[in-house]
Amino acid sequence: MRGNKKPLSPPDAMAAHPSTGPLPRRAIASAAAALLAAPRLAGAQGRFPDRPIRLIVPWPPGGSADAQLRSLGEIAQHTLGQPVIIENRPGAGGTIHAPYLAREARPDGYTIGQMHLSVIRRTFMVRNAQWDPVADFTPIIGLTGWLFGVAIRTDNPIRNWADYLARARANPGRVTYSSSGIATTNHLAMEEIAQKEKVELTHVPFRGANEGVTAVLGGQVESIADSSTWSPNVEAGQMRLLCVWSAERAPRFPDVPTLKELGYDMVVTSPYGLAGPKGMDPGVVRVLHDAFRQALFDPRNVQVRSQFDMPLEYRSTEEYREFIIRRAEYEREMIQKLNLRIE
Repeated sequence: MRGNKKPLSPPDAMAAHPSTGPLPRRAIASAAAALLAAPRLAGAQGRFPDRPIRLIVPWPPGGSADAQLRSLGEIAQHTLGQPVIIENRPGAGGTIHAPYLAREARPDGYTIGQMHLSVIRRTFMVRNAQWDPVADFTPIIGLTGWLFGVAIRTDNPIRNWADYLARARANPGRVTYSSSGIATTNHLAMEEIAQKEKVELTHVPFRGANEGVTAVLGGQVESIADSSTWSPNVEAGQMRLLCVWSAERAPRFPDVPTLKELGYDMVVTSPYGLAGPKGMDPGVVRVLHDAFRQALFDPRNVQVRSQFDMPLEYRSTEEYREFIIRRAEYEREMIQKLNLRIE
């Protein structure tokens, strides 16, 4: 503003247009009310965020999801202008954070968490569901998925997937495999494979894939069926990868067959994203979506995803909302069909 000229107040500004003439007091009052009530969105965008954002990762540190989301937060905080603090809350197959987000966290955008298929699925498997996967969350963005596979220790006499099945047939219940929890995507996929092959495998759930790798290397569990936290150990020659569950062979493991190549009509990547409590302001959601989308395509996050061979599964806020709705219906039907219960 130049000189000493004072800015016009809203009523003065409206009255200063000689072509319209003075406005009635009722019109001025209505306009002022609209200014106060309408752009809650613009106000939220102007203020948000003004303090750190907490991103809940429902797995222990060290796994592929933890690494990808930690990288995402580190990059996004530069766009947001506030720190993104990673909070690891492992347990309950990666769903221990879901009731907190659904029932306790404030929908102000400062507490968000990973949304993955177990959060959608688990509610259909318990007697008293603590959350509704569609109604109790605000979808923000779809991000990526996992490269799943089955791996064993290198000194195991099993050489390939056929040997693995042969051992399971010869020793019912003796072949053990770890997963990141009961009723997770990888657990259900192994159950489906066992049913198709008519073999009995023993499931040993852990809180995360990293713990499963440790158990295999320590000899407590024979195999791991989980996301690619096993990759460094396979590359180091400590573990042998028997199969991957992606649509195509993993670039880093070109000699390892997919489930489809082994005769199963299965592609398992378990896409995940970010969500917050229900009732979040659309303007806040937009700010978060844009910042995390920029981080997702940043070369530093691309490198992390490449490290774990995680497929890109980007979905906008609306696309991710529609995906969750469709997936919830699919999971409900599958749970009923298989009659699965965890309590």
